[in-house]
Amino acid sequence: MEHSTRTTVTSSRFQESGLLLSRAQGGDDATRNLLIKKYTPFILRVSSSISKRFVRLGSDDEASIALIAFNEAITNYREEKGISFLSFAETVIRRRLIDYFRKESKAQKMIPLSAFDHYDEDGSDEAVNHLENQQATQFFYAEKEASDRRAEIVEYNRLLQEYGISFQELVRCSPKHEDARRRAIQVARLVAETPRHRDYLKLKGTLPLKALEREVGVSRKTMERQRKYIIAVAVLFMEKLDFLKAYIDKA
Repeated sequence: MEHSTRTTVTSSRFQESGLLLSRAQGGDDATRNLLIKKYTPFILRVSSSISKRFVRLGSDDEASIALIAFNEAITNYREEKGISFLSFAETVIRRRLIDYFRKESKAQKMIPLSAFDHYDEDGSDEAVNHLENQQATQFFYAEKEASDRRAEIVEYNRLLQEYGISFQELVRCSPKHEDARRRAIQVARLVAETPRHRDYLKLKGTLPLKALEREVGVSRKTMERQRKYIIAVAVLFMEKLDFLKAYIDKA
């Protein structure tokens, strides 16, 4: 009877954690913070184990990095991958700390590679250097980059809505010819890099067409037709949207 009760309580806790995780991934920041607070002891235990010393919150960089890594794990975890969330979180924390130690090692030439060795839980003496696990590391950073890209797209969509532009409209109004597209991008770059034009756009929500016509070799009629596209590209140049900006920076 006692064993049955204990099993039921454990199952209930797993279900609760899964519910919190689902809410956090759905954009509930309060639940995300609650989840981080709930597992702070776990985060500190893992980071201390990896660092091979006691890590304290608020005074050790390793603790801060581990907290950030745990937050990333919340965002990137996918149950269908067949691994428990805590196992995934521990892997993410380990890799982020390894990256930190590697950078510190290059800067200070003080940390030996043996600091990255991880011994198997079965007690064997064979150490596995996780710096050599390139495939796993590349997978993690690919997942992180994909997550950052998704976050940028969400933010870009929000910024465009402030100017009354949707992604669907952006596709429709994009110049079809390469020359026209390049000219529109040049106008957008000028708007973003010229304080008075940039301020006008942010204040009025539209382009200073009269002033631009005097400065660029594009007719006012053409700029009006490409207005939404030019504004959308100008927003990319003005905001910190590096992944999306890379697509047009070469133009």
